[in-house]
Parts: sequence; C-alpha cells; structure tokens
Amino acid sequence: MEKKKKILDLFLYDKPAGVVLSLKDSTGKYASILSKETDCTYTHILKILTQLQGFGMIEFEKKGRIKFVKLTSVGVDVAHELEGLIRQLERLSEEKPEKEKPKKKSRKRKKTK
Repeated sequence: MEKKKKILDLFLYDKPAGVVLSLKDSTGKYASILSKETDCTYTHILKILTQLQGFGMIEFEKKGRIKFVKLTSVGVDVAHELEGLIRQLERLSEEKPEKEKPKKKSRKRKKTK
C-alpha cells in the first residue's frame, strides 16, 4: 500500500511527469538538461530520478565520464499512458459545456392599496 501511494503521489506533480515526458522520445539525456527542460533544480531532478530508478522506470547508462538517463520499457509504457492522460485532460478543459443560465424571476412588486 505504501509503495502504491508513493508512486501515485509522484505522478500527481508536474515535475516528475515532465521528466518522464521529456525522456519519452530521446535515447538518453543528461540530468542537467532535464533540469533545464523541466525548470527544476539539479538536486531536485536527482531526487526524482532516484525515485524513478527505484520504481524501475529509468536506468542510468555511463559512457566514460558522462551519465545518461534513459527510460526502461516500463518507463516508455508509462510515458505513453501519461501523455494520453494529459491529452484527455486538456481536451476536457477545452470542451467546457456552457451551463444554462437560470431564468431570472421578475421583480415586479404588487401594488398595495
């Protein structure tokens, strides 16, 4: 139960979702590039990446001194689902149905004698 709550809390925030979506169409990125793309501090990005790695959604690939961040197959699936969810939510916010305005009652007063 604790792990389920943790992962749900993670995706209710825009920074972790932004990181996953930023990695979706790439072959790998630096953590510093991710921090610039998501407008987040480098240390916060490292914390998010550590959590994502713990859930098996990303992996680090070291080439020489450079450490790339890539989505795993599970991470790619989650990114596609997350993108679909965002698309649906945006569609909902665009299609706000107009509420019918209630008819106003006339305010005419009865004449008193």
